Amino acid sequence: MQGIADYEFVRPLGESNYGTNYLAKAPARLGIAAAEVVVKVIAGPTSDDAFRRATRELKHFSVADSDRLVAVYDAGRHGGAFYYAMEYLPLGSLESPNVELDTSRRVAAVRDAALAAHALHERGIAHRDIKPANILVADDGGRLSDLGLSQLLSPGMVTTGLGQIGLEFTDPAIMLGAQASRASDVWSLGASLHFAITGKGVYGELRGTEPLLLVRSILASQPTLSEDLSAAARSLIAACLDADVAARPRTAAEVADRASGLLSDLGSTV
Repeated sequence: MQGIADYEFVRPLGESNYGTNYLAKAPARLGIAAAEVVVKVIAGPTSDDAFRRATRELKHFSVADSDRLVAVYDAGRHGGAFYYAMEYLPLGSLESPNVELDTSRRVAAVRDAALAAHALHERGIAHRDIKPANILVADDGGRLSDLGLSQLLSPGMVTTGLGQIGLEFTDPAIMLGAQASRASDVWSLGASLHFAITGKGVYGELRGTEPLLLVRSILASQPTLSEDLSAAARSLIAACLDADVAARPRTAAEVADRASGLLSDLGSTV
């Protein structure tokens, strides 16, 4: 396969809402032990100003005080395209795991994503794109990946122009024009936790893939929680999804703490 800059692609790992992920050989200049990394190549050309904004936010991401964030190694432009390289976790994501996961491991992955989100929030960064596809599985829990840079790279772009961005895991307020925030990431953590425990989204089976129709369908609906949830899980998820932002957990760290309680109930040691 071809590559970008000095990254030699091994194989594509799939597309996201604004780019394509590739497994690539890690160039020696990175100075890391891992032989392979994930390189995300952003679709379309990137302006100088957007490049500066994106690299500044990636720098904050990379130095946030959390080992639950996927490590970011490098960022740059090549032939007008923006790319960045990050840690490769072969076990896959909550959406598409490469191993069998029991409920405890799924909840542990969301707990760790909440810890990672809190670290970002403490640096003034909203992740913007927390969803099962961006919650990666690790032997010791999980990692939060793929900072949602689309609003920085295309600041005039509306939600419906972003393609497949995991709309059912996006706070509906964002679709109505609200700014991404701690509270909107908490909403996404709640929806992701529901998926982790039940395997279902909070809107049931959404039909179609056209973003505008999905937005209309979501905004005309109310989140519905599965009857299979424990009382504690239901209470936490319902709080995260509350339309009243003030009624939600105040921080993602609180979400993580309450998720740890769920793990205790499950008898987990993760």
